[in-house]
Amino acid sequence: MKREVYGNMTKTEIDDLIKKLQNEDVNNRFEAALTLGNKKDEKVIEALICAFEDDNPEVRLQAAKSLSKIGDIAVEPLIKSLKIDDSGIRRYATYSLKDIGDNSVIKHLIDALKDDDWGVRKFSAKSLGEMEAIESVESLIETLEDDDWGVRVAATKALGDIGDARAVDPIKKARRKARGDKEYKKVANKVLKKFK
Repeated sequence: MKREVYGNMTKTEIDDLIKKLQNEDVNNRFEAALTLGNKKDEKVIEALICAFEDDNPEVRLQAAKSLSKIGDIAVEPLIKSLKIDDSGIRRYATYSLKDIGDNSVIKHLIDALKDDDWGVRKFSAKSLGEMEAIESVESLIETLEDDDWGVRVAATKALGDIGDARAVDPIKKARRKARGDKEYKKVANKVLKKFK
């Protein structure tokens, strides 16, 4: 009987690892999520996205890292998962997309700045800054008005990472508006120094 081989693993071994993602033992699930990052396979991508719902944050994070490692072929399924009605899945999808580093995801991360979930907005702002996505500057400037403190901080830092001078006045305005918020003012001052 001929065995299908995927890299150095058979299809059966990959299927066993996918099943292991449902194992009761958290170490088994973590190990499976880690090992599956070496397999460029649609079933693996789907299983790792499902692992974003795992009870254990380390398993969820490892699934996100493994999807980033898989790379290009994971982009479309991850973009689709940004539309899922589960904020946890959307947060980890944002994390994975950023680490893939494909510029085609920038538009989707910009859209995610308007997500209902503050965590998705925060991850998106952080990701856009790390990717130095110049096309996100206007949207990040708008995000300086976000209701969530952490999102505003992430947007401010992202604008500093990008370094586009259009951000200077809006950051100064946000700093003035943050009366009594010493922590935000510290962040804003540190970011503004990058523009000098």
